[in-house]
Amino acid sequence: MKLYKILHAKEWATLRREGRFQGSEVDAIDGYIHLSTALQVCETAAKHFKGITGLVLVEIDSDQLGDSLRWETARGSQLFPHYFDALSERAVTLSWALPWDGHSHRFPDGFENDIY
Repeated sequence: MKLYKILHAKEWATLRREGRFQGSEVDAIDGYIHLSTALQVCETAAKHFKGITGLVLVEIDSDQLGDSLRWETARGSQLFPHYFDALSERAVTLSWALPWDGHSHRFPDGFENDIY
């Protein structure tokens, strides 16, 4: 299964440079890396990244995450993927710029974000 993480450009640069990402400030506070499914990531962007530029959307192969990936109830009683380890660059399969158009972030084809 493919999972997704929205990163600030500096975080993406750290992942590329160091080959691993320990998580954002929010991730560190919560004790895990927040991930989303394809159906959740547009709402995640709208709720937590509205108006922010310089973002990168990364696709993650969940098969690479092992037992440190847990599905836990979060927003709206949905199950969200939470990763309790550093994210390895090897788990990242694709990345895209996630531009802000003044109203919402523009996701690649295949992501539905018109309602946010």
